Amino acid sequence: MIELRPIPGLPEVEQGADLAELVVAAGAQLEDGDIVAVAQKAVSKAEGQLRDLRQVQPSERAQELARSLGADPRQVQVVLDESVRLVRTDRVIIAETRHGFICANAGVDRSNIPGGEIVSLLPVDPDASAAAIRDRLREIAGVDVAVVITDTFGRPWRTGIANVAIGVAGMAPMIDYRGRPDDFGRTMHGTVVAVADELAAAAELAMGKTDRVPAVVIRGYRLSGRFGSGRELVRPPQEDLFR
Repeated sequence: MIELRPIPGLPEVEQGADLAELVVAAGAQLEDGDIVAVAQKAVSKAEGQLRDLRQVQPSERAQELARSLGADPRQVQVVLDESVRLVRTDRVIIAETRHGFICANAGVDRSNIPGGEIVSLLPVDPDASAAAIRDRLREIAGVDVAVVITDTFGRPWRTGIANVAIGVAGMAPMIDYRGRPDDFGRTMHGTVVAVADELAAAAELAMGKTDRVPAVVIRGYRLSGRFGSGRELVRPPQEDLFR
């Protein structure tokens, strides 16, 4: 049985906050082998990955895109600053970030941020963020857990958004079934399951979008013992059929 245990009661996360300490202080009962899913927004706040739009001067390109999109040119400029490539710019900006993620607005977001002129950015290194939280939980709670940093992404050909793993520590992000037989003895050739994404999506059911639950304990998933990173989930450009 896999259980989702939301961690309510965390305060508004401020820059410099120790997320592991907040999780423990909120009464999370952690055990070895648990997975702690933490929302990207909480990580970005703690790491100071925020921009004040009042201090942003939009370029001509940002103003041009903002007019066509009906958007705030200052926020568009932040999106451009966080992007290494614009994939498309009609209706919404789909951009590639320096992490290799391809997502709406390069992950720049105003939701769940206090103050109307502040936007959040993705963590600089989500895998390092996950590793730091994991190490800190081991230090203060004495438990060996995995940590997944989650964020909501849109999906091609599917309506709606779903949580995915952008940072992973203490677990393998995928299970590779290639070369193994299926239930009828046929060898599987292309089956690689993104379990970290599946766990992130499950955690979102307990987090919600307006419930102020930025962390969830996942219990019962059997960790393989192999460690990996969220970066492994980013498809290499040479293997991407849709670029």
